[in-house]
Amino acid sequence: MTTIVKRALVAAGMVLAIGGAAQANEGGVSLHKQDWSWKGIFGRYDQPQLQRGFQVFHEVCSTCHGMKRVAYRNLSALGFSEDRIKELAAEKEFPAGPDDNGDMFTRPGTPADHIPSPFANDKAAAAANGGAAPPDLSLLAKARPGGPNYLYSLLEGYASDIPGEAAEWWVKQQQELGLDAAFNEAKYFNDYFPGYAISMPPPLMDDLITYEDGTAATKDQMAQDVVAYLNWAAEPELDARKSLGLKVLLFLGVLTAMLLALKLAIWRDVKH
Repeated sequence: MTTIVKRALVAAGMVLAIGGAAQANEGGVSLHKQDWSWKGIFGRYDQPQLQRGFQVFHEVCSTCHGMKRVAYRNLSALGFSEDRIKELAAEKEFPAGPDDNGDMFTRPGTPADHIPSPFANDKAAAAANGGAAPPDLSLLAKARPGGPNYLYSLLEGYASDIPGEAAEWWVKQQQELGLDAAFNEAKYFNDYFPGYAISMPPPLMDDLITYEDGTAATKDQMAQDVVAYLNWAAEPELDARKSLGLKVLLFLGVLTAMLLALKLAIWRDVKH
């Protein structure tokens, strides 16, 4: 059996395993639900947490993922200064041109540029990552069922010991398809990924980075912070929407009280 056929069969097996993985998440393996700061009618994003989350993305996640729907200038909402945003943007090179000779060239980024993928295109991304192109993270928190709780669970879902149900499926693939070691090693077990086999290695570990604000960079802290940042990226208008909603409710409450007072004043002298 050729390698291509083997991999195609594995992909088909992973698709069929989605139902089992979803069932496991509903049953024995439930999502790790967090008390996110933005939940509830009065919830708001924690700006220091968003800054830490961006640092995790910038120093860890951006080596494989882009955020094409987030411009550097949008980071002002996280509390970054204009100079810091210019500095962050200038770290990346963007295609430009042509020049007077008709040649293309690259230029440093500006605040108007969007956070790019580290790869030239999807095929290059897939080739560099075992055949699976890392997804753009701009809307990931809204694109996955469970949203931030799913992303947090995924980051925490890597296990050194293969869980029972996943182990049975994986061993069966090895036995029936005779997977070569190189392909087998390119996958990692994750309790929360559909099919259990994920191409992304565990991205976080304790003290992987040094937080600029001095917060202890534990694996759990980094997971919470980067998920908060990803949720902001997918829903940056959340704080403004909630503020507007509260103002509307306050206005309607005052208006209702005024109308009630007007009604009482009009009907006060009317005899029944």
